[in-house]
Amino acid sequence: QVQMVESGGGLVQAGGSLRLSCAASGRTFSRDTLAWFRQAPGKEREFVAAISWTATTYYAVSVKGRFTISRDNAKSTVNLQMSSLKPEDTAVYYCAADRSVTVDQRAYAYDYWGRGTQVTVSS
Repeated sequence: QVQMVESGGGLVQAGGSLRLSCAASGRTFSRDTLAWFRQAPGKEREFVAAISWTATTYYAVSVKGRFTISRDNAKSTVNLQMSSLKPEDTAVYYCAADRSVTVDQRAYAYDYWGRGTQVTVSS
């Protein structure tokens, strides 16, 4: 059974940092595209960052320069280092895996999802 489990969310003040981790199991993810999405109350799920199987990274404009995505294929994990956090970063953050090697920023392209972890940034 494929599982993706996020951890590391919490409450942080504006300007602070958090590191999210996602542990994947149940299949080999080394050639998958891995990504983070987020969803704020009343809003659609949006792309945050993705990393290809060759470790090429992609970021939403709103987080570029503040967030860093990384992966460890040996451990089947994907991480999101978030810095200079803003109240508008408050959301549930989800990790996802796409079996395609083509990086896609659309949520429907992803095959596997975690249940999410809450990130709250206070002003």
